[in-house]
Amino acid sequence: MIRVVLPAHLRVLAHAGAEVELDVDGEVTQNSVLDALEERYPMLRGTIRDHGTGRRRAFIRFYACENDLSHDPPDAPLPDAVISGAEPLLVVGAMAGG
Repeated sequence: MIRVVLPAHLRVLAHAGAEVELDVDGEVTQNSVLDALEERYPMLRGTIRDHGTGRRRAFIRFYACENDLSHDPPDAPLPDAVISGAEPLLVVGAMAGG
């Protein structure tokens, strides 16, 4: 079971709690987790990844095990602690401004 923590605005859109649990078939990567998330919560399609390119949106970041995974290849395996369910994958809305 993969644990995913969503930012508040996506929780509201998905009518979900702060943390969701997902079953992911096959290798656990950013893409496979996001595929499972969008399958379970179709209203999130296009909010985390661009519809056309499938790339992470600019103001969304991914963290796990105190590491920024945002620029890792989307098909790279996630850390073992995320795969085992010991740690969640954090989807964070980046903040900008001055």
